[in-house]
Amino acid sequence: MTPKVALIMGSDSDFEKLKSCVAKLKEFKIEVDVNVISAHRTPDKAAEFAKNAEKNGIEVIICAAGMAAHLGGVIAAHTTVPVIGIPIKSTLEGMDALLATVQMPPGIPVATVGIDNGTNAAILAAQMLAIKYDYLKDALKDAKVKMVEGVEKKDEKIKKAVAEM
Repeated sequence: MTPKVALIMGSDSDFEKLKSCVAKLKEFKIEVDVNVISAHRTPDKAAEFAKNAEKNGIEVIICAAGMAAHLGGVIAAHTTVPVIGIPIKSTLEGMDALLATVQMPPGIPVATVGIDNGTNAAILAAQMLAIKYDYLKDALKDAKVKMVEGVEKKDEKIKKAVAEM
């Protein structure tokens, strides 16, 4: 069985900022169901999607929205599937979206990553799914090792550049 994550964006204009999320989910061999659903312009569709998410095999929902950024909260209000919010920078440097996403009332949690940080949303989804899918535990550990190796290479490169000055 393949894990399945839904990625919902409030507007198609958000897609450029979410390509890293899709790529990272695919890297982890997680099926991704991508949708454009607006909390404000298509509220009935948002509620219906959330209510049927579990029945449709969705195990984590990632919601990306800017400005008022109510999408994650609207989705979370209608499901028990974990919801991750990605605040999208549009106005006020994304702070409006960040605060709207992170400041949820008790009982309606939305895990929130940094502004425009689709990569971290995908990694967080993979970590949630690793509870059920053992292969993700190894994939996440491998990703950490690669990250360490990348930083060590950068450190060596900087040290060499400084020595040659």
